[in-house]
Amino acid sequence: MSTASARSEARAGSADLLVDRFGRRHTYLRLSLTERCNLRCRYCMPAEGVPLTQKDHLLTTPEIIRLARLFVGMGVEKVRLTGGEPLVRKDAETVVEALGAMPGLHTLALTTNGLLMERKLDRLHRAGVTHLNLSLDTLRADRFEWLARRPGLDKVLAALDLALDYGYADERLKVNAVVMRGINDDELVDFVALTEALPIEVRFIEYMPFDGNGWANDKLVPYAEMLDRIGERFPLERLDDGPHETARTFRVPGHTGRIGVIASMTAPFCAGCNRLRLTADGALKVCLFGQAEVSLRDRMRAGATDDDLRATIHAAVQRKKATHDGIEGIADAARRAENRPMILIGG
Repeated sequence: MSTASARSEARAGSADLLVDRFGRRHTYLRLSLTERCNLRCRYCMPAEGVPLTQKDHLLTTPEIIRLARLFVGMGVEKVRLTGGEPLVRKDAETVVEALGAMPGLHTLALTTNGLLMERKLDRLHRAGVTHLNLSLDTLRADRFEWLARRPGLDKVLAALDLALDYGYADERLKVNAVVMRGINDDELVDFVALTEALPIEVRFIEYMPFDGNGWANDKLVPYAEMLDRIGERFPLERLDDGPHETARTFRVPGHTGRIGVIASMTAPFCAGCNRLRLTADGALKVCLFGQAEVSLRDRMRAGATDDDLRATIHAAVQRKKATHDGIEGIADAARRAENRPMILIGG
């Protein structure tokens, strides 16, 4: 057997460790670089803020790179860097450069609020960031400041223009908007209008319950209602989505871009879930809404070998449930603070 064939066979064998009891193969890792953020968005962070993890309890850059390489060797093909705001980490570009050069990693994505993009996008682009998601929940400056508890709409819109200038477009550039009744749901058609001229995907996200984010059932705008309200203004064509896509996507005939709706609450996509999450302090979460975590940081610092870590990851994947606990179960867990606030998980 050739060396290349042996490597391929070893990789295929390792990838089997990321297949759960329900046959879902996990090829996507969401990796949080930091718990810190330069905004204070109401649906993400409690008004009083959150107690941040001590610096020496966060993953170091070598630890991040070691774990990322391990996951890629086990079959992960896509890594998305999240936070907090990932770009507030001082060596974020160093992490990106290491990941961008990693054999076997096909997609390196970044979710950002855009406030630091002007200074950092050139290096990120050269380092290999293939996809950008830009968080933007309103197109109105006063509302942005209320929602984020900070000003900054002009910088986010400038970041959108800059990303387009760098060639990010279509499925490689998404704008994420969390939709909340009575807060920004009156802007649905304004966001859709952006897709007339811009080659972007606007993604509407159902409001989800997390510890301290003020979620209430009457603030949830369901997927079906969003489509009905958009449909009163724009005709929508359904597009084909892959088996692991989180969003149901549509296009307005004649528009350059498209829209998507992520309906985690009312039309969950658990059956096709291929995602794992690694928090900034090194906890592996196999489900965004699950309370179960396993600390890969602690195992590494106790001297775990790569094989030890693979066994730990495999065991966690095998414990993944078929579905999340539904709206009421998730809301209950949030009320009892049984899951982390969103900012401590990674967006």
